Amino acid sequence: MQSAELFAGCGGLALGMSLAGFRHQHMAEFDQDAVATVLHNKAKGVEHVRDWPMGLQDVREIDWKKLTSLDLISGGPPCQPFGIGGKKHGQDDHRDMWPEAIRAVREANPRSFLFENVRNLAGPRFRSYLDWIVSHLERPNMVRKSDESHAEHCARLTASRGRKEFNVFWQLVNAADFGAAQIRYRVLIFGIRSDLDIIPTPLMPTHSRDRLLWEQYVTGEYWTRHGLGRGRTPILQQDRARVERLKRFDVEPAGAPWVTLRDALKGLGEPNGKRNHLLQAGARVYPGHTGSPLDLPAKALKAGDHGVPGGENMMVRDDGSVRYFTTREAARLVGLPDDYEFPRSWTESMRQLGNAVPAPLGAAAGEWLAAQLNGGKANGGLASARRAA
Repeated sequence: MQSAELFAGCGGLALGMSLAGFRHQHMAEFDQDAVATVLHNKAKGVEHVRDWPMGLQDVREIDWKKLTSLDLISGGPPCQPFGIGGKKHGQDDHRDMWPEAIRAVREANPRSFLFENVRNLAGPRFRSYLDWIVSHLERPNMVRKSDESHAEHCARLTASRGRKEFNVFWQLVNAADFGAAQIRYRVLIFGIRSDLDIIPTPLMPTHSRDRLLWEQYVTGEYWTRHGLGRGRTPILQQDRARVERLKRFDVEPAGAPWVTLRDALKGLGEPNGKRNHLLQAGARVYPGHTGSPLDLPAKALKAGDHGVPGGENMMVRDDGSVRYFTTREAARLVGLPDDYEFPRSWTESMRQLGNAVPAPLGAAAGEWLAAQLNGGKANGGLASARRAA
């Protein structure tokens, strides 16, 4: 199935789509460092990446009418206008690229699309703008007039009695629920062309915290898997009631356990200076920045306005000490393979990784979307097999 990716960054979502069986016919990214990272790995021949048609390009310059045979358009418009950090100017921020994402859908008319953004987009401050995005994606050819506000345009879109061009829905997801080793909440917006007569259904989680707790504190198999004594880490206070409920009903939760930081980093060892696995000094704990414990998925990687915020993006080791994640470790948390290298500095590389969509979330969403388009059949991707392994 043929796809295009805009706002590609260092390739997290693009890799997920590739694992799900999509083949990128066009990729665009405006950030020079992110493009340099992808091209570095393309030159190395990294699987999937070697086939990406990546280019340094402003999405505002793309003529989407030349790409009219696409099964999918995917991408993550810049999240800074809507993030928890920053100035939160939303649609008034010059970096807001949602109108360009909608233009891509209007001009290319793909069979489907998938866009993602920060969960704050669904919060009270920006919910009306999310409503406008969804309404406009349903009818991308009903363009906003120059003298029309977003609210007025949204009202006109909603009042339209014509058939929607796309069936669209959005949902808030946690990447950890789909096999990523990060607790990272994102808004996903899916759309399927209405003439295909497919009503999309929600993306269902494949992993759970309950299954992790079951394997840690009911069967103990988690600790056995890591060669550790049972109950190495005490049950967190907020999990005690859940563990007692699991023990009382003795019903094994379905699906796979959350992937923990210990799981994700297994076999990597301490920093050795090879393949971006280099120790970065200076990690310290302070209020609100306490690092990630080993036996849960990591806290969401942060990019920060100027690289990595001090005190975050770090692990809490078994002895209670903390250190920063190496670039290699952070890449594992994004789901990138160990031969995927970052040629820039640690700060710049962590900025890219903090902005990246975890590849397992992208793969799960891509497989789900492909199955919708294929009448319930998978797309021939490798993502499910790799998660099962």
